[in-house]
Amino acid sequence: MVMKKILFTLLAALTLTGCNAQNKNEQMVNHKCLVVFFSHAGENYSVGNIKVGNTKIVADYISELTGADQFEIVTHKYDGMAYTPLTELAQEEARNNERPAFEGKLENLDQYDIIFIGGPIWWGTYPQVMFTFFDTYDLNGKTIYPFTTHEGSGLGNVMSDIRKAYPNADVKPGFSIYGHEVRTNKTKVEKWIKGLNI
Repeated sequence: MVMKKILFTLLAALTLTGCNAQNKNEQMVNHKCLVVFFSHAGENYSVGNIKVGNTKIVADYISELTGADQFEIVTHKYDGMAYTPLTELAQEEARNNERPAFEGKLENLDQYDIIFIGGPIWWGTYPQVMFTFFDTYDLNGKTIYPFTTHEGSGLGNVMSDIRKAYPNADVKPGFSIYGHEVRTNKTKVEKWIKGLNI
């Protein structure tokens, strides 16, 4: 009975994964992870009118798989907008390099060493409200994993934009997934997370 308990404890220790504890270089290393994201509910291309945005679903998968905390970049500027007027507004914001306001405040940023940053691709990069976040919070020195939801743009320009915003961060290769896939293809996110070895 004692031997079974010991074996069970050893097996449990070996299977710890994700951002809070893991076996790396034969030592248990603690990581504190955060998912920062913007997600747009309402009318979306290819998936229609949705109550939960595509990027929010991916962010939830990441938190489920890694134990990461979340900070959602929330703005009500786009609430209730139909798809076409929204794209026109997003294009205007990008052209003018606008910085829309967002709600809430991220506390205790220093506790996180790994940051997942996600959003949809609007006109080749993240929505402008995410750049407001970049201007507000310094993630230099962090390890950053970008991700996007899209309908054909892939990662767009987000890699170069994040490196420009945070030149002293360790920006890892990004992950992108079609918005219309997120509800039925969780395995793509799982494969990505598993391959990170964090």
